Amino acid sequence: AGQAMAQAPKFHAVDSAVNNDGALVVSWDERGLGNENIDYTLTADATAVYACINRGGNHPEAANKETINSEVTAEGSFEPRNGRIQASLTAGPPSAGDFSCPGGQRLVLASVAYTNIVLTDTTNGVTATLPDASRVFFTV
Repeated sequence: AGQAMAQAPKFHAVDSAVNNDGALVVSWDERGLGNENIDYTLTADATAVYACINRGGNHPEAANKETINSEVTAEGSFEPRNGRIQASLTAGPPSAGDFSCPGGQRLVLASVAYTNIVLTDTTNGVTATLPDASRVFFTV
């Protein structure tokens, strides 16, 4: 009963990257959309390594690190322009939880990796799978 669409919604470009905060940033260009707002969900499996470094910026104790595995998610709603949405969502990084460092050392995110990255246009049921993304901040 709705109006016919000239083309089905389709992701033309999707990109995954890790920003300076260790968060996953997924950008996309989806076309073939109407004028209604489109809802998106981003999910990924994240592995973050937190470590303690001393004031000199070195990693003093190899055992003093923690690996956190968790799923990260983000949601957003965007308004199409001329049947197209170019936008991005950011998720993560996982929290260090209750891992902490001894006095005189600071907690850093040493590295983070995101796998099974999936972006879904939940309004139209269109899914894009993205390449894994990772980044190393400190070698531990």
